[in-house]
Amino acid sequence: MTSAGETPVRVGVFGLLGSGNLGNDGSLEAVLEYLRADHPDAVVDALCGGPEAVTTRFGIPATRMHWNRAEYRTASRAGAIAAKGLGKFVDIFRTAAWVRRHDVVIVPGMGVLEATLPLRPWGFPYSLFLLCASGRLLRTRVALVSVGAAEIGNRPTRALVRWSARLAAYRSYRDTQSRDAMRAMGVDIARDEVYPDLAFSLPAPRVSVPSGPPGAVCVGVMDFHGGNDDRARAEEIYRRYLDGTIRFVRTLVEEGRPVRLLTGDQCDASVVAAILDAVDSSLVTAAEPASLADLMNEMAAADTVVAVRYHNLICALKTGTPVLALSYAAKSDALMDRMGLGAYCHPAREVDADLLLEQFRALEKRSAELRQTLVERNLAAARQLEDQFTSLTAAVFPATDHTHAHARQESP
Repeated sequence: MTSAGETPVRVGVFGLLGSGNLGNDGSLEAVLEYLRADHPDAVVDALCGGPEAVTTRFGIPATRMHWNRAEYRTASRAGAIAAKGLGKFVDIFRTAAWVRRHDVVIVPGMGVLEATLPLRPWGFPYSLFLLCASGRLLRTRVALVSVGAAEIGNRPTRALVRWSARLAAYRSYRDTQSRDAMRAMGVDIARDEVYPDLAFSLPAPRVSVPSGPPGAVCVGVMDFHGGNDDRARAEEIYRRYLDGTIRFVRTLVEEGRPVRLLTGDQCDASVVAAILDAVDSSLVTAAEPASLADLMNEMAAADTVVAVRYHNLICALKTGTPVLALSYAAKSDALMDRMGLGAYCHPAREVDADLLLEQFRALEKRSAELRQTLVERNLAAARQLEDQFTSLTAAVFPATDHTHAHARQESP
């Protein structure tokens, strides 16, 4: 507990949180659990995309990241364009005022230093730059914790991301490729470490190993149109991904396998609807997960998972369920390789239903062996994240707060 006369450490969390992306909110949940365990007296609030959702679910005060409430809508009229421009100016002062109120600001995981999905420089990269620049100017320590990064070609986005990383007081990455990408973009990574994704610190449901005939398959879907460099062929990529997934699901149904469709973001609902419309069978059902815990519960009940979204993959791996990745970025390949399933990746941009089925069947043949591998890799990930949180406390929290940190219990 805080001693009389001591001021509790003030911690802010920042990111596209509460905006419908389950992976982002799972990263926030992991950091809040760390703060409650190691810094129970900390006063915590958020600057985020969906403040109402964050307050409702996590019980912390939250402020909207952008002054302009229409920030995420496409501006076509002169008035809307002017409002966006004004908002970018106002956000300089709003962000600085919020940062000033904190001792530490944590950006919890997420792919904040990458552009593997369509991204404009004046969107989140600009917001992150304002945060990190304010932290440096106002002497508030900004920590980028187990974040994802990728080398960026677009020059304005690249510059904003590079300077955000340089201005942060602490950086750690969720895979080696992310750290290498920052080095390639001119960031000094000599003191930066690599740890697993924060979601690996979340509790997993109890899993019973399936027996008997082949059972349910979870298929995690995504409203996938490629990345920043794929805008010219975005619709082609989407159609190929969707058509291949439909063929895959239809074949499983013809073999009598129940299929459970899962999303990872609100925008994925349209893909679920398209698959249900194309494969008219009672064997195909859809879940409406509201958290990574919901996703893990679904995957724990399945024999096998096929998924696209990064945090859908993590949920399957965390539950020890064999998973085949429809990979849209190097981060997915790196994750699968780290967890011992590197051979089971298929390109999301070039879905070939026949090859996908072949890989799926090969995966299922090794199911028992791979489940044991995942048990071992998950234990290692949990230990590494204990080290991550210890490192974070030492690096950015006031020295007086260290004496109050509760000892974290290692996962059994």
